Amino acid sequence: MNQPEARRGSAAWALVITSVAGFMAALDNLVVTTALPSIREDLGGALHDLEWTVSAYTLTFAVLLMFGAALGDRFGRRRLFLTGLAVFTGASAAAALAPGIDALIAARAVQGVGAAIMMPLTLTLLTAAVPPAKRGMAFGIWGAVNGLAVAAGPLIGGSLTEHISWPWIFWLNVPLGLALLPLARLRLAESYGTGARLDIAGTLLASGGLFGIVYGLIRGPLDGWTSATVLIALVAGAALIGGFVHHGIHDKAPMLPMRLFRSRAFSGINAASLLMFLGMFGSIFLLSQYLQGVLGYSPTQAGLRMLPWTGMPMLVAPIAGALSDRIGGRPVVAAGLALQAIGLGWFALVVTPDVSYAVQLPALVVSGIGMALYFAPAANLVMSSVRPSEQGIASGANNALREVGGALGVAIMASIFAAQGGYESAQSFVDGLVPALWVGAGAVALGAVAVLFAPSRRAREAAETEAGADSGAEELAGAGAGVGSESDPGTGAGKSGLIVA
Repeated sequence: MNQPEARRGSAAWALVITSVAGFMAALDNLVVTTALPSIREDLGGALHDLEWTVSAYTLTFAVLLMFGAALGDRFGRRRLFLTGLAVFTGASAAAALAPGIDALIAARAVQGVGAAIMMPLTLTLLTAAVPPAKRGMAFGIWGAVNGLAVAAGPLIGGSLTEHISWPWIFWLNVPLGLALLPLARLRLAESYGTGARLDIAGTLLASGGLFGIVYGLIRGPLDGWTSATVLIALVAGAALIGGFVHHGIHDKAPMLPMRLFRSRAFSGINAASLLMFLGMFGSIFLLSQYLQGVLGYSPTQAGLRMLPWTGMPMLVAPIAGALSDRIGGRPVVAAGLALQAIGLGWFALVVTPDVSYAVQLPALVVSGIGMALYFAPAANLVMSSVRPSEQGIASGANNALREVGGALGVAIMASIFAAQGGYESAQSFVDGLVPALWVGAGAVALGAVAVLFAPSRRAREAAETEAGADSGAEELAGAGAGVGSESDPGTGAGKSGLIVA
């Protein structure tokens, strides 16, 4: 049952299908940012409504990501991939046709559900279709396409909004999805995982807890931080997250085993990822509106002007990868996060109601270089922080925490913006933007500190050597005693990949 069916298509088809699907899901993280002023003008809604158009997607995406992968392992990866793709495509059409802001938010939440089912299965389906010798190249192409979606999101959103209308940022997904559905059905082979039980309790605890916290953060500036609604949401959310942690410690097969966080490497890179996305997403959410609403750029011009930030990873990532191979990933990620924090702080220092783009550009470039230095080695740090048998869980957890960071970033930084400023005038917008950017810079700087708690490459290599020596001594002792034993695939080869806290 664990083996895929005989392939009905080539590895090339699998690469095309999974790359386009990944592009769609990654694009919708940021494509809406440059369309926010037009959505606000057309559908109405206040700041908290705009927050939900972003957070509804990232939140459902985050909390259902690992659950979606588990569904695919149990019921068939191609089958669930088709289900997620169909949900995502239908929800995109519903978002394009939304008659009001509430309907748009609901459609965005359903989009996130579809993406959470579809996105994690793209890699497993690609792995099943591509021979081991060619997987490195295939994963590189898949990653580049996803990176292109992140880089081009604000530009594509701005161009479609300006030259056609904002619903087309969602209509774009519909023909792509309709074309992929029959191709995936005919060209992808079915495969299954271990069939482990689904962690429904963990999913409900994480979903409810994160929703309560984000809801409380978004409603705080409107209802007052001491209002019953806000306090109940925050307290209940924190309690449910506490329940999720308890569940992860004591349950036999939780979606996120808390024992993974005993590793300083795993804890450090995941804390850094959450804080990085918190500062980045919250800043892009506000800066895209600042470029249009205060400086008067068109949506396309705003998207183009954000490219030095969002597009820099496409240029710098190969350099970052080479650096991480030479000196290790930890210092490269820490330097990247430090540069990202410097860039956001720089922007906070120079932003005014009439600042020129030339003055903004250095901050955007520094932030972009920082983002690029983070992305390339971060995935390797995550994978090397756990045993090989746990790398799937580790990757899913890291991706989920990134999305959680994005949702929290929009909520927290928009709350600060609303408390200190608003949309009443250009100066009012800047008054709210500046402190929010400083908070974003501080969050990313904390991420740089967090990643430094991970062991250095030298310490990791020493731990691996010690683990290998212990394993060899055990095998020798067993042989001397005349006792044969089989190595545990989950712990044998895995010991060499474990970072000791």
